[in-house]
Amino acid sequence: MAQVVSTINLKGGVGKTHTTVAIAEALSAYRHKRILVIDLDPQTNATTMLIGEERWQELNGKGHTLAQLFKDALDPENPKFDLSKTLQKKVSDVREASSIDLLPSSLDLIDVQDRLATIPSGKFFEANPIAILQRAVKSILDDYDLVLIDCPPNLGIITLNGLRISNGYIIPTIPDILSTYGIPQIVKRIGEFSDKIGESIEPLGIVISKFRTQSTVHHNTTRQLRQEKDAACFKTVIAESNTISGVAETVEGQRTMKQKYGYKGEPENYLALADEIWAKL
Repeated sequence: MAQVVSTINLKGGVGKTHTTVAIAEALSAYRHKRILVIDLDPQTNATTMLIGEERWQELNGKGHTLAQLFKDALDPENPKFDLSKTLQKKVSDVREASSIDLLPSSLDLIDVQDRLATIPSGKFFEANPIAILQRAVKSILDDYDLVLIDCPPNLGIITLNGLRISNGYIIPTIPDILSTYGIPQIVKRIGEFSDKIGESIEPLGIVISKFRTQSTVHHNTTRQLRQEKDAACFKTVIAESNTISGVAETVEGQRTMKQKYGYKGEPENYLALADEIWAKL
């Protein structure tokens, strides 16, 4: 059975999407795992990092994104979502990472999310709005070793769709006050949701990202996070790096992990983090 992990933080810009994609590429390249990335974030960053903006625009124009899935829930009499055409196989521009598939996102998810709350659940609760994703992908999940879900920076219905199929979740964060402020709320709310649906969704850990060695604030906040009881911190810390900041750019052709993430141990660092997550699973 596939392991399913959501990546979440209520604040943007904390390295959430970079972490998701890097873990996927590290486990594919170095551990030969079959990975599915599900991009639920309407910013579409994971999608464009893995397939490029031009290919995303083509898919979006044809309705081959997850936005169409949620639009169908609003208009169930006229379904248009096609899983086989939406699922993009062997994505990523990293040469060694040849076993990553993608369900792409769309900016249209911004408009769709608020309307999902108005869906009637149906006579037998068959139209439950938090189970839309589950119904759509359950037939393919076990084709993979790991499914990574890049969630929006909120706890709305689309995020709950991702959590609904997850075994656990990780919280990437910059170690500063603003980025870590919402972590207790995330853990509390997901715990309540887990209890409500009767399924275990474990907080696998906090990922310290964009760590600046010279920053006293980063050192102090990291030390404090390691003492908190909301969720454990992973041992691996992802340092701030100009190379990592530029990985959002896709390139023509392919490149190696080192060419994409850097030659100062960055790929090995992401692999160490991926191994920690895999060990917890």
